[in-house]
Amino acid sequence: MKKVYQLENLDCANCAAKIEAAVRGLEGIDNATVNFMAQKLVIETSGDLEAVLPQIAKIISKIEPDCEIRY
Repeated sequence: MKKVYQLENLDCANCAAKIEAAVRGLEGIDNATVNFMAQKLVIETSGDLEAVLPQIAKIISKIEPDCEIRY
């Protein structure tokens, strides 16, 4: 399954790269890409995406506190 989420207030390209790497490292995530210019997070998974969304939100708030993911 491939899903695209909007990232609001993503202000740092370096933080976007850190978020991408951290989300890719989560169990159950096949691939993750952050497009800094479009402020989008694309996630590919063959598992239950709803189960990892809280972990993804936690990663985002830890790396970029002002950034919010829109489901």
